Amino acid sequence: MSSSSLVSSLMALQLLSRGATFLLNQALFRLASPAAFGAASIQLELLLGTILFLSREGVRGALLRRGNASNKEKIKRTDPSTTMNLAFLPLIAGIPLALFTTLLYTTYTASQEIRAQPHFKTAVALYAGAAVVELLSEPFYNVAMTELKTGVRLRAEGLGITAKSITTFLVLFYDATTGSGSLALPAFAFGQLAYALVLLGVYAVYFGPGRLIPKTQTSSESRSRSTLFNYIDTETLRLSYTMTLQSLVKHVLTEGDKLVLSYFSPLQDQGGYAIAVNYGSLIARIVFQPIEETVRVFFSKNFGSSSPFPSSTLRSASKTLHTLLSLQLTLSSIFLVFASTYAPLLLPLLLPPAYHATSAPRVLAAWVWYIPVLAVNGGLEAFMASVASAQELNSQSRWMVAFSFLYILSAITLYRTGFGDTALVYANILNLSARIVYTLRFASRFFDAQESASIAASKSTPTSKYDTPSVTPSPSSQTQAQLFNWRTTLPPLSLLTVLAISAVVIRLSARRLGLDISVSSRSNSLPGGKLALLLSPPVLIHIALGGALGLLCLFTWWRSTGRDLVASFTDARKVKSKAA
Repeated sequence: MSSSSLVSSLMALQLLSRGATFLLNQALFRLASPAAFGAASIQLELLLGTILFLSREGVRGALLRRGNASNKEKIKRTDPSTTMNLAFLPLIAGIPLALFTTLLYTTYTASQEIRAQPHFKTAVALYAGAAVVELLSEPFYNVAMTELKTGVRLRAEGLGITAKSITTFLVLFYDATTGSGSLALPAFAFGQLAYALVLLGVYAVYFGPGRLIPKTQTSSESRSRSTLFNYIDTETLRLSYTMTLQSLVKHVLTEGDKLVLSYFSPLQDQGGYAIAVNYGSLIARIVFQPIEETVRVFFSKNFGSSSPFPSSTLRSASKTLHTLLSLQLTLSSIFLVFASTYAPLLLPLLLPPAYHATSAPRVLAAWVWYIPVLAVNGGLEAFMASVASAQELNSQSRWMVAFSFLYILSAITLYRTGFGDTALVYANILNLSARIVYTLRFASRFFDAQESASIAASKSTPTSKYDTPSVTPSPSSQTQAQLFNWRTTLPPLSLLTVLAISAVVIRLSARRLGLDISVSSRSNSLPGGKLALLLSPPVLIHIALGGALGLLCLFTWWRSTGRDLVASFTDARKVKSKAA
C-alpha cells in the first residue's frame, strides 16, 4: 500500500469512528453536568491512566524492541514463547497497583469537592476494575502488534469506544428519566468497564482464549534452569524494568496538564477544559495522527538500511519532509486567520448551555493557536523517531524532560498570573515550540551529514560505518546547495499579504454587521435561539465573505508555490518508483 493510500485509509477509519463517538458525546455532554464530566474525564481518567501506563508501558516497549534488526541472531536462540510470556506481567503488576492507587486516591489525594460527588467510591472501584480487565487483553495486544495485525487492534478499540459511549449514554439517560441525578460518575465508570470488556472479547474471539495461558520452554536447556526462567526471558524482563522506570518519569510529565488542572481548577472548570480538549483534539486525531504514522513508516523504509544512503534516497526524503512542512505551515496560516474569527460563531452551537459559564469557550479559543504547532511538531518528531540513532534518541529523551519541566513551570506561572485554564494550552504551545526548534535543528544537521557521507562514499570506499547524524559536514560538502532548509518551507510573501488583508476585511465585516458582540448574548434575544442567529442574513453574508477570501488565499498559494511544490514532489516519487 502506498503512503497516500495508507493516509487515506487511516483518515477514513478515524473519521468514521471519531464521527460516531462525537455524535454520542454530544448527547453525553448535555446529560452530564460539567462537574461530573470534569471528575470523570480529568481525575478518574488520570487514575486509570496511571494504573495502565505504569503496568504495561515498559513491557510493551521491550516486546517491540525484541524485533530490532540488530537482535535477530539473539532472537533465534531465544524461545519466542518465553519472551511473549512477558505480556502477562502487566496483569500481575496491575492488580496490586490498582489496589494501591485506589486506596491512595480515595483516602489522601482526592479533594473534598470530588469526594462529595454521589457514588464516588463506587465509581473509583469500577475504574480500577476496568483497568484490570483491560490488562487481561495485553497478551492479545502484543501478539497483534508483533504480528503486524493492526486491523484487529483498530477493530477492537473502535468497538470498545462505541460500547463505552453507548453504555455511558444509556446510564445517563436512565438517570435523567428517573430524576435522581446521582448516577453521573457511575455512568462513566460503567462505560469504561464496557470498553475493557469489549476490547478483551474482540481479541479473545480473534486469537482464541488459549493465548491467555502462559507457555513453558520445552528445550533441553530449560532443565538446568529454574522454573521462573522456563516461562520468562530474563533479558527482555530486565529491559522491561528499565523502560518502566523511564515510563514513570514520562507519565508524570505527559499527564502534567491533568495534575496541574486538578490542583488549580474547580470540578466545573475541569469539565469545561475536558470538553474543550475533546473538541480541539478532533483534528489531531482525525488528520494529524494518520499523517504522523504514515510519515514514520515512509522514513523508516527509506532509512532502514545502513548509511551512507544514496543521493536519490536523501533527495526524496528531503523533498517529502519539505513538502509536509510547507503544506502544514501554509494551511496553518490560513486556519489561524479564519478560525480565530469564525470559531466564536460555532461555539454556542457546539457547547451545551451548562458549559458556557465554564472555561470551555476560552480554552477552545486558545486551542485555535495550538493546533498548527501540534501539526508541525508531530511531523518533525515522526521523522526524528524514524531516522535518529540510539545516541540521538537518548539525547532527545533528556531534552524532552527539560521541555516538559518548561511546560509545567510555564503552566503554573501563567495560572498564577490570571490566565486560568488557558494557561495549559499556552504552556503546551511553548513546550512544543521548543521541541520544534530542536527537531528542525536535528533535521538540518542530519541531511547535511548524510549528504557529506554520500559524497565521500561516491569518491572512495567508506572506511567506517556512520551511525549518528550529528557529524560535522566536510568543507567540500558545505559548498553544495543545502539539501534541507526549513526557511524555504515558510509561506510565500504573496500569501502572507493576502492573509493579512483577509484578516482585516473579515474583522471589519464582523464589526459592521454587529457580530463582534457575544454570540451567546445575541442568540438569547432571538426567538429561534442560536440556530436562528447562525442562519440570519448578517451571519450568512459574513460566512460567504470568509469563504470567498479563503478560496482567494488558496488560489494565491497555488499560483505562487503550491503548483510547483506538488509537481516536484510527484516527479520525485515517480523517479524513486522507477529506481525501485
